[in-house]
Amino acid sequence: MSTPVDPHLLYQDWLLTETQFAPDQLNYKETVFTIGNGYLGTRGSLEEGYPGSNSVTLINGVYDDVPIFFTELANCPNWLPLTISVEGEAFRLDRGELVSYQRQLDLKQGLLSRKLRWRSPKGKTLDIACERFASQADQHVLALRCQITPVGCEGDFKVQAGIDGTPENDGFNHWAILDQGHDAGGDGVPSVWLHARTRKSRIELGMAAKLTLAGAEGKIQDASVAEAPILAAAFHAADNQTVTLEKTVTVLTSREVPNPLATAREKLASLPPYSELLAAQERAWAEIWQKSDIEIEGNSQSQLMLRYNLFQLLIAAPRHDDRVSIPAKTLSGLGYRGHIFWDTDFFTFPFFIHTQPEIARNLLSYRYHTLEGARRKAAHYGYRGAMYAWESASTGDDVTPRWGLAEHPYGEDVSIRCSTREIHISSVVAHAIWWYWHSTQDDAWMRDCGAEIVLDTALFWSSRVEYDVKRECWSILGVIGPDEYHDDVNNSAFTNRLVQWHLEKALQIYDWLGQNFPEKAVQLTEKLQLTVKRRRRWQDIVEHLWFPYDPETGLIEQFDGFFKLQDIDLSQYEPRTSSMQAILGIEGANQRQVLKQPDVLMLLYIMGLSPETDYGAEVLKKNWDYYGPRTDLTYGSSLGPAIHGLVAADVGEEEKSYQYVRLAALVDLEDNRGNAAHGIHAASCGNIWQAVIFGVAGVKFSESGPTANPQLPPTWKRLKFKLHWRGQWHDFDLQPAVGSTKPEIRGFVFDLDGVITDTAEYHYQAWQKLADEEGLPFDRQQNEALRGVSRRESLLRIVGDRQYSEAQIQEMMERKNRYYLELIQNISPTDLLPGAMAFIEELRAAGLKIALGSGSKNARTIIDSLGIANLFDAIADGYSVQRSKPAPDLFLYASQLLGLNAAQCVVVEDSAAGIEAARAGGMYSLGLGPAARVGAADAVLPGLEGAHWAPLKTALSR
Repeated sequence: MSTPVDPHLLYQDWLLTETQFAPDQLNYKETVFTIGNGYLGTRGSLEEGYPGSNSVTLINGVYDDVPIFFTELANCPNWLPLTISVEGEAFRLDRGELVSYQRQLDLKQGLLSRKLRWRSPKGKTLDIACERFASQADQHVLALRCQITPVGCEGDFKVQAGIDGTPENDGFNHWAILDQGHDAGGDGVPSVWLHARTRKSRIELGMAAKLTLAGAEGKIQDASVAEAPILAAAFHAADNQTVTLEKTVTVLTSREVPNPLATAREKLASLPPYSELLAAQERAWAEIWQKSDIEIEGNSQSQLMLRYNLFQLLIAAPRHDDRVSIPAKTLSGLGYRGHIFWDTDFFTFPFFIHTQPEIARNLLSYRYHTLEGARRKAAHYGYRGAMYAWESASTGDDVTPRWGLAEHPYGEDVSIRCSTREIHISSVVAHAIWWYWHSTQDDAWMRDCGAEIVLDTALFWSSRVEYDVKRECWSILGVIGPDEYHDDVNNSAFTNRLVQWHLEKALQIYDWLGQNFPEKAVQLTEKLQLTVKRRRRWQDIVEHLWFPYDPETGLIEQFDGFFKLQDIDLSQYEPRTSSMQAILGIEGANQRQVLKQPDVLMLLYIMGLSPETDYGAEVLKKNWDYYGPRTDLTYGSSLGPAIHGLVAADVGEEEKSYQYVRLAALVDLEDNRGNAAHGIHAASCGNIWQAVIFGVAGVKFSESGPTANPQLPPTWKRLKFKLHWRGQWHDFDLQPAVGSTKPEIRGFVFDLDGVITDTAEYHYQAWQKLADEEGLPFDRQQNEALRGVSRRESLLRIVGDRQYSEAQIQEMMERKNRYYLELIQNISPTDLLPGAMAFIEELRAAGLKIALGSGSKNARTIIDSLGIANLFDAIADGYSVQRSKPAPDLFLYASQLLGLNAAQCVVVEDSAAGIEAARAGGMYSLGLGPAARVGAADAVLPGLEGAHWAPLKTALSR
């Protein structure tokens, strides 16, 4: 089971928060903090820039060619640049001192923000807050706001905001600058603009930007240089004076309008203020989430992880364009060159069918608009009909690379054969079309577009199969199934069964056209030359295509001869940090029963979506038991874990299902495969939705509508979502079954103060000394109310209505902590509370894992002085999370460090805030002290003296 490894990345409901800037994670975090609106995506690069940054903005459908080599999405002119200098010193995170830092992605409104305190090399301290969004209300609008506040200083500032017209794709610039300029603005708001064109595809782009200044007197002037139109604002700011700069950008291309520059400039001139743009953004996202959200009660981290993956799909989905699709790496990076794979049709498509059907229609229409490219590919290889590209761009022609570069100078380049052998994509497209039609009953689209795709790709298959005289059946030879560890195989079970299904549906669709739209049937019969002989051949293939299924064992052989390959025990290769193909080599993996993706399980899943093709629970279980242990889940395909999560739920292994889904959900958030810097794994995002809806919730569709048979993870107290099915919305509100068993307790998380030792007196003395120095009223009764409260919140309660600057607040917190550290210098093992050590040792002897979960930033110092550091398997302290109790973050992080689900842990606390935090995290709670304070806990004891595990376990189980 994967657990979050970055203590500075916090998950909470709608908010993903980074609490520390890590230069070594620069490019991966740029992917993680991508924003977009389906028209374009912008990586989470810093506005002021940073060495090694991979700043990328991609507009869907704007492809260009690198001469000779490949077609790719062109990195567009960068709209982000906003630089700040104070007294001639430039603000950058690689200069000066970063005093505090927070970056946050608000999924609810698609807003990326950053708050920090920075001290310049010459000692000027600034508070800087930036936020930006790509508008969902108007896909051609981008907005950025920056607020600057001097702290304990003043100075002359210069802020430059503009457009960088020199973007690169790995060293190649796709854009020729046609023109640029500055407009003084009749309304007093100056603007700049850029006009560019791609070098080969000749797509024109128009960008316009304006800058406003508030909170200070200043001028905004043109500061443009070649290929970079820039506006510059100069002003003076005094101590604690907040100055706001708002940058608004419009962007269009000749794909949408004949004159993109003129349209961009006109739109910019008519835009309302930033605040109104943001309000429109909030309304647009509220409407999107109203259809697409999945609510989880009981586990805020699972909630964030799920929403994050859905968010990445939603910001890559084309809402207003049916000539584009969702690239394999969305619009978040240059991985796979922005190409379209089967990932969209198989993995991400179901989410849109059942939450945003108009987007699903757009995605399928892309396949219709690229049908001519599929026909050209089939003809090139000597086949009839349409053969969809393994990787496609704007025309549908195959843009799959033919060679992969060797890993070292003297190695041989690797031949990439997916283009000609990984051909199941044509039937996957047909399946997506059928499922869309089955779910929406959109007869008009099926008549006008879908039928032609299904029938023409069926023609391809009837010319691709070969007759096996010995077996007296049809075969499909020389293919690669979803499992790419085995190439050039015969009779891939996944491919053959899907082709069989495809031809069967093609015949049904042909008959449906004849009955309902006879003119269209005649038109397609003539256009595609669907002779009676050819349709009869389809039926013969359906009846006689080889499928390697043994009804006696219930096993489906992945391809001819798979069971004769050398078997493998993957546990013998652990621990490892590489894929099995990297360890064994290409030929070594080919010769063994090791899988990159679980072909057969994927087949059984997709066939199980319909009762008429479902192989049943017994066959699924037998193939799960065989193929599951042979699948390289950790470093094979990123798609494997979610598929395993789906199947695990179907075979009744709920705990494994949750672990696999969680592993899939973290593929980008935690970069657990080391390639998140290249972009978001779109297919994994879609797979996670399927795993939750079809796996955890157990949704099945029938003629009467969708039904659910949920198997919720232990910490999920409620699961709410809605699904669109045949013109109706169906609401689901699922909860654990009454009488369901509680999870086994496997770990304890101990608070420090008041549980293991009592430093309350030291805290009181430190606060009292500070209060006396500041002339603030304070006594022991007030101190009691601070139990379990963070240092900052404690200070704010003490100062009350007294006004202090942020700098003064920070200084007082540091002063109090200094007094406290001086007081605890003499702490020793004699300061352990009675029974604490004996109880922890008893728990360890019982095999339970132990963590410390203290909000104190001095926790490690104290337990070292107490001589008990060796008793803890993990330590979570005040540096581990941002939000303090009663938020559950600290205890959830501690459980993750132990490698346990939150529901498997008991929190031991002496404060009401601590008990509330434990309950919010879905954890057991043991309260120490009077019931008036900790009575909300699952069990209450006066203290740990005389406490024993056996009776406590019984009490908690009740």
